[in-house]
Amino acid sequence: MRIVVALGGNALLRRGEPLTADNQRQNIRIAAEALAPLALNHELVITHGNGPQVGLLALQSAAYKPDEMYPLDILDAETEGMIGYLLEQELINLLPPERRCACLLTQIEVDPKDPAFKKPSKPIGPVYAEKEAKKLAEERNWSIAVDGEYYRRVVASPRPIRIFEQSVIDLLVNQGIIVICAGGGGIPTIRREDGSLFGVEAVIDKDMASSLLAKEIHANVLLMLTDVDAVYQNWAETKAPAIKRISPQAIKTYAFAPGSMGPKVQAAVEFAEQTGGLGCIGTLKDATAIINGEAGTLISQEVTETVYWT
Repeated sequence: MRIVVALGGNALLRRGEPLTADNQRQNIRIAAEALAPLALNHELVITHGNGPQVGLLALQSAAYKPDEMYPLDILDAETEGMIGYLLEQELINLLPPERRCACLLTQIEVDPKDPAFKKPSKPIGPVYAEKEAKKLAEERNWSIAVDGEYYRRVVASPRPIRIFEQSVIDLLVNQGIIVICAGGGGIPTIRREDGSLFGVEAVIDKDMASSLLAKEIHANVLLMLTDVDAVYQNWAETKAPAIKRISPQAIKTYAFAPGSMGPKVQAAVEFAEQTGGLGCIGTLKDATAIINGEAGTLISQEVTETVYWT
């Protein structure tokens, strides 16, 4: 079975945890341990978030003169390489030699006229208290938005259109190689009129990029792993039910937070509707159990009646 696994930023770095290299390596080691059983039994392609990491690099870049600051597409590439390196290394340490891994920097096409460029929505970087966030927004001309109890910087998040390295990813997977790609949603890229490529100032949503990737490489399953054990109907309510199995049509009647569960549900729905495959959402530690139908939420066109966990 061919599985695209999307590791959420919170699965790699817990909320409020310092953005140190040691913390990230430790969390990535935990992630690799959860993914190793899947890697032994299935064709595996791994994507990951980069919100905290790209935000940190942007803060570091801001220490330079304004005309020396690095644009977000360059920072996206840096975080894709950094996190991909750690994931690849930890998987190699766990798997037998014949299960080879490769990390691939991935350029993903976006539309330069996408309305997202005029309405920033993608959270990046650390969380701030309201007063500090508003002060930074004024000083640095940031857009900010509420993220749980805190605030974060938000940037443009255009919709992914095409993965330029898709044929290379296919080639590697067909050779039995575990591929780590499209990290942080990939590197947002546009085509100029002359056909040349050029990076743009944005961060693509990792879940939407993962859904596109899963469709393009004909995956059977899109598995999105986060710090929540399932999709909950009416999350904010006390004793909200956790969804076990549901159809794309049924889950579209519910509302989910746009900055967290919303993109995951949308990505799973689009994948299930357009391919007939399974869109799955759950927590990292339950990765294998989710594939076996023993945990998490499964979204499939074959589901005729919504089932809840009891």
